[in-house]
Amino acid sequence: MPISVETCVARHIGDRKEQQDRVALFAHPTRRGTMMAVLADGMGGHSGGAMAAEQVMLKARQNFEAFAPMHETPEHLLDGVINEAHTVIRLTRFTSEQDPHSTVVVFMLFDGQAYWAHCGDSRLYHFRDGKPLARSLDHSLVGELQRKGRLDEAAALNHPQRNVLLSCLGSDRLPQINHGCTSSLAGGDSFLICSDGLWAYFSDQELADALHSRKAREAAQFLIDEARVRAEGYGDNISLAIINFVEVPAVAAIANS
Repeated sequence: MPISVETCVARHIGDRKEQQDRVALFAHPTRRGTMMAVLADGMGGHSGGAMAAEQVMLKARQNFEAFAPMHETPEHLLDGVINEAHTVIRLTRFTSEQDPHSTVVVFMLFDGQAYWAHCGDSRLYHFRDGKPLARSLDHSLVGELQRKGRLDEAAALNHPQRNVLLSCLGSDRLPQINHGCTSSLAGGDSFLICSDGLWAYFSDQELADALHSRKAREAAQFLIDEARVRAEGYGDNISLAIINFVEVPAVAAIANS
């Protein structure tokens, strides 16, 4: 059965004075069926975080539009986006009074496969038919404690050092980059990329249920509204992108062809 892609991006300033998150979806200008989603959660004082996140967006679009599959793999493209954005962010420290940093998640759909890479504690989730399949690993102190078995999920959400990152763009060290991919996309698959201003208030299954029971735009609105309620007036910036793969009945596919 043919599959269509349903997408949505959304942001909310939360209870902060400035929106330092950035999120975007790009369709490739010449390659049909090729798209990118990128999210960056900026940090670094007044306007510094927004500046860092904006550099991630610019570099992602530039590199994606120049993507040449005959000469580079999707993994190389994703690495280039993250490493080059890191370099640009570090250079801005010499031309501004800020100390800009950013997380990043980059998702790419190419040739019927999904690829992703990330650095920091913004996350990518992969769900199938309402069940969690994969989740990116946080490059954070709390994430490391969880991997070592010293914290469970509930304790991690309330840990006093939950915002301490072990890797991000713009720091003195090269960014730690983790990759993921899947070659068996099907109707019922959903991907969510989001900043910690969203995922901090939901279990993996709650997020899976939200995407499974609603269209992308409705799910985005529901998650933002619920995160705002659960934040109780202390919410961080929220950003998210949803990519749903939906089976299209054959009759509808022929009518739209």
